[in-house]
Amino acid sequence: MNISVILGHPYEKSFNHAIASTVVETLCASGHEVFFHDLHKEGFDPILQGEELVTDSSDDSLVRIHCSEITEADGIIVVHPNWWGQPPAILKGWVDRVLRENVAYRFAEDDDGSGLPMGLLKARTAIVFNTSNTPEERENTVFGDPLERIWKDCIFDFCGVTDFHRRMFRTIAGSSENKRLEWLDEVKKMVSSNFPLDDV
Repeated sequence: MNISVILGHPYEKSFNHAIASTVVETLCASGHEVFFHDLHKEGFDPILQGEELVTDSSDDSLVRIHCSEITEADGIIVVHPNWWGQPPAILKGWVDRVLRENVAYRFAEDDDGSGLPMGLLKARTAIVFNTSNTPEERENTVFGDPLERIWKDCIFDFCGVTDFHRRMFRTIAGSSENKRLEWLDEVKKMVSSNFPLDDV
């Protein structure tokens, strides 16, 4: 299977990077083809320019690569921190520029864009791994866990990805090395259970 792995975190020694490395290693060990992108390292430009929006195409070669790969992906895994209840700006820009109309979804020919979209992504399974320093009770009672709604309903369901899984690791600040190793083992198990050994 072709699996797209997208990392949105600027600090290479972050736990997000450790999660992404574990994801890639686990997928490769199971025989999957991995399209891995560290958005910061590769210098992904998150800014959607007006011309790109109205022409529905991009002159950015990196954006074109991402669009091509995401249409071929059998699965998608996204790794990012919880910043202000949202993905970091670089990842939001990736959504804007890559999960675009006629790549990730489209509307019927007679639809002006106000109707229900048709998801175009080949992938049927997506996993999102998040990190946070907000305790779970406060996240749920005060903020309502906006990342769950963003990724599950506003993005993946919109694009036709129906099998969605998400795991928030918290709290990262002050967590011990042993706890982080436990979390990484959980990442391995979650990835392996959703993307088992590839027999193709």
